[in-house]
Amino acid sequence: MKVCGFTFIRNAEKFDFPIVEAITSVLPICDHFVVAVGKSEDKTRQIIERIAPGKITIVDTVWDENLKDGGVVYANETDKAFNAVPAEFDWCFYIQGDEVVHEKYLPLIQKSMSENVAKTEVEGLLFAYKHFYGSFDYIGDSRKWYRNEIRIIRNNKIIRSYRDAQGFRKNGRKLKVVQIDAAIYHYGWVRQPKFMQEKVDSVKQFYDGISKGKAEEITVSKEFNYSGSYDALAKFEGTHPKVMEGRIKRLNWQIEFDLNKINMKLKYRVLYKIEKFFGLRLFEYRNYKILKN
Repeated sequence: MKVCGFTFIRNAEKFDFPIVEAITSVLPICDHFVVAVGKSEDKTRQIIERIAPGKITIVDTVWDENLKDGGVVYANETDKAFNAVPAEFDWCFYIQGDEVVHEKYLPLIQKSMSENVAKTEVEGLLFAYKHFYGSFDYIGDSRKWYRNEIRIIRNNKIIRSYRDAQGFRKNGRKLKVVQIDAAIYHYGWVRQPKFMQEKVDSVKQFYDGISKGKAEEITVSKEFNYSGSYDALAKFEGTHPKVMEGRIKRLNWQIEFDLNKINMKLKYRVLYKIEKFFGLRLFEYRNYKILKN
């Protein structure tokens, strides 16, 4: 069994992406790794080059600035990285630039890939998610945070990244997957407030069609308001991946959250209460089909 990791990144330094931590967290169980590095305004390429020379292949790309609706440019860049994975690899481990895997899960992930590699009906492996928000002490606790997503797929180039690169599909249909007892730690919403606002406004270019100039104009003197931008949070009680220790020590802003605050419309408040009481998320969107054991 051979495994190749893959991801895409652009302006990692400018927007403070934990891309080094992301790649480093899965490298121990990857035989090789492919990174699609978009033309950047900083030293992103040099950062990637220094991670693991000899184990990482860089694919230089230019983002299509015409793809300004629904984040499809992210799927486009994901496919560029996936396309560069050689045919010799069985599984492909996708990790985004703000996602990290805890080292405690690596043996289980490797075991799951090995157990399912010969089961041709299994097209991918499904991970749970922990979405951190504001700081490393809080996680998103509402329906807007997806609970599961595919992060390991077969090396079959018919499979394509879907919509804004959250998941994958094959010939337009949902992948058949096995859920494993491992989680992805998503740190996309933990940045110094100024970096966070710049990142949010940059993303708007590729979701809402806002021009780059307009986005820069918006961010001149603005910081992201974490305290006023969440609907429900919970305290994180676990440990973070070791690769995140340095970043956590460098945290230089303080935010206090009221965990009793639930800022939702009545409909979502009712669904939230049902989920907390029964453990059931009604009407959940699932971009996959879970195979029964």
